[in-house]
Amino acid sequence: MSDIGRSAAVALLGVSGRLVEVEAHLTSQLPGFSIIGLPDTSLGEARERVRSAAANAGCPLPARRITVNLTPAAIPKRGSGFDLAIAMAVLAAAGTAPRTSGRVVYVGELGLDGRVRPVPGVVPMVLAARAAGVERVVVPVGNLEEALVVPGVLVHGVDSLRGAAIDAGAMLPAVDVDPVLPTALADVRVPDAEFGDVLGNEIGVRAMLTAAAGGHHVLLLGPPGAGKTMLAERLPGLLPDLHSEAALEVAAVRSVAGLGTRSWTTRPPWEAPHHSASAIALIGGGSGTIRPGAVSRATQGVLFLDEAPEFPRAVLDALRQPLESGRITVHRAAGSAEFPARCQVVLAANPCPCGHAGSRPELGGPVCDCSPTTVRRYLARMSGPLLDRIDIRVQVPRVTAAVMRRSAGTTPTTAEARVVVEAARARMTDRLAGTGWSRNAEVTGAWLRGPGRAEPGATTALDRGLELGTLTMRGWDRVMRLAWTIADLTAVDRPGGDQVSAALGLRSGL
Repeated sequence: MSDIGRSAAVALLGVSGRLVEVEAHLTSQLPGFSIIGLPDTSLGEARERVRSAAANAGCPLPARRITVNLTPAAIPKRGSGFDLAIAMAVLAAAGTAPRTSGRVVYVGELGLDGRVRPVPGVVPMVLAARAAGVERVVVPVGNLEEALVVPGVLVHGVDSLRGAAIDAGAMLPAVDVDPVLPTALADVRVPDAEFGDVLGNEIGVRAMLTAAAGGHHVLLLGPPGAGKTMLAERLPGLLPDLHSEAALEVAAVRSVAGLGTRSWTTRPPWEAPHHSASAIALIGGGSGTIRPGAVSRATQGVLFLDEAPEFPRAVLDALRQPLESGRITVHRAAGSAEFPARCQVVLAANPCPCGHAGSRPELGGPVCDCSPTTVRRYLARMSGPLLDRIDIRVQVPRVTAAVMRRSAGTTPTTAEARVVVEAARARMTDRLAGTGWSRNAEVTGAWLRGPGRAEPGATTALDRGLELGTLTMRGWDRVMRLAWTIADLTAVDRPGGDQVSAALGLRSGL
């Protein structure tokens, strides 16, 4: 005598999910419980969690041979989020719960007392279920608010295995439980730093406005206290709110990272890892479940690397591929996972280890004791290939008392600057409609030399730089992207010589 029960779950590979059919087969052989289909260690331990949870939920498993198969078998399955789906499939095979067709996805970890506990990664799981045409997704109550941000699919929360069985139509004695009412997940919004607080630093202000408008990467080089961090912290406030698809992408990454109810936000995220961070912390990885790194958690937002030369060079160079492609694929022995990495990178660096290179002691400035070799070695920690991918590279000088008095009130407020940025972005959106791009930083070189070419003769200086070897082809493209952004900020239809010269100045401001 044998019986089969089915349910469905989702296996995560990075922020992409794959629907998994859970089959439970009960036979009259010697009692036992095995799980097949490429489970990891934590998933293999679901046997004891499911057995104890079922007993404490009032629906103990029968003393029969239980085999659970996770299909497709070739996809790695990791984590405890399969517990609830396995339990429902076994209960269906035992006749305790109704048999389902696999059109209901179950997500959740089981406690030994039968409670259903929240798990990370619920948002991409619900997105995968919706893409597969699933009718309903059952999640832990602790993940309900997080899961409700995904439209187009019915989501229900349960707090126990018994509640999940009753919800499926099992004929179990009713219990008094508080109803789970759907609520909207609160938008996690952090107050933006005021852009108008910046005094002086005209070149830094112009760099931040240009970066915000076009989505460009920035390097700020200057002595300690010049305002590099202050400028970087104000960049997210200049960026427009995220549209729905971008917000869902951000929520999916933050959900996999374990932020739970703090996953949903319509503001661009901000990540600022310490310079002691490892390559895994920056780009993602880890043993067992592969987690997103800071470059992925900052997708659609800003990744700020303060004291950039203090990062190990290998860690900084790990950013080279994500900056070019906007995605990062992490390969490990247990498998691989792909994460988005469409963020703006802002690097801040001192000019030398002591920070005083370039000062003028004859005017009372501090004395730099670093040798030229030490200065070169310090800045060389940021490799040439990495710097070639940075669009804007400017020096941020110290602000003097005279400059501070003269510039008071001249920097636009955050609200005023965001209006300028949004107007420039609107021009980009209209021009790039139908191309799949939305910002100037995303366009290709083929477009820049075709439909997006500058006014005749405007690129003479760039062409000369290519011939002399002072500018790479990638650098040519990035200067032209900057020129388009400057044109959009100044409401010019097509970049001319002035816009290209201004872009070249921002590119070579060091």
